[in-house]
Amino acid sequence: MKSTNVFTVRALNEATWPAFARLVEQHNGVWGGCWCMEFHPEGKERGAHRREQKACRVRQGTAHAALVYDGTDCVGWCQFGSPDELPRIKNARAYLQELSTLPDWRITCFFVGKTHRGQGVAAIALKGALREIARLGGGTVESYPERVEGRSVSGSFLHNGSVAMFEREAFRLDRRIGKNRWVVSKVVRKRRTKAPT
Repeated sequence: MKSTNVFTVRALNEATWPAFARLVEQHNGVWGGCWCMEFHPEGKERGAHRREQKACRVRQGTAHAALVYDGTDCVGWCQFGSPDELPRIKNARAYLQELSTLPDWRITCFFVGKTHRGQGVAAIALKGALREIARLGGGTVESYPERVEGRSVSGSFLHNGSVAMFEREAFRLDRRIGKNRWVVSKVVRKRRTKAPT
């Protein structure tokens, strides 16, 4: 069933933090209390302090995400950032074996609230993240999605999305780093701003 919702996308910042936090709290911290911290340098550290760690990163401008809204409610997101901001990735050992150059940006995580799954929210979040990356200067963008064709996979476990979703945004397959996980990449051009008239 196709959604008739009109979604909007906003960047994660201090103004949008309350809506982001509400969505995370509605889902018990997301994935066992992750608070979308797993891929940050301090991601190994577990516990209730993660909420404040994420809030601190948002205040400092060291946490990036494209938040998808349905009206005034945040219903999902796509997390992105530089490799310094998001150094931790799944299948890191295999990734590093053939690494020649780090990307400018990484897309490491998607989350969609239970009430909005199956409505294209992750794809909208990805488009929003790419627009925000273009606004922030562009560059090479990498992600680490899974091939799902021919196997039964719950979307709630695809924290990095599917290869097909990235291919629809013109990402290219670079190399396999896990049984079903791939490195995909794309160059995003800096978005030009209009000169004042």
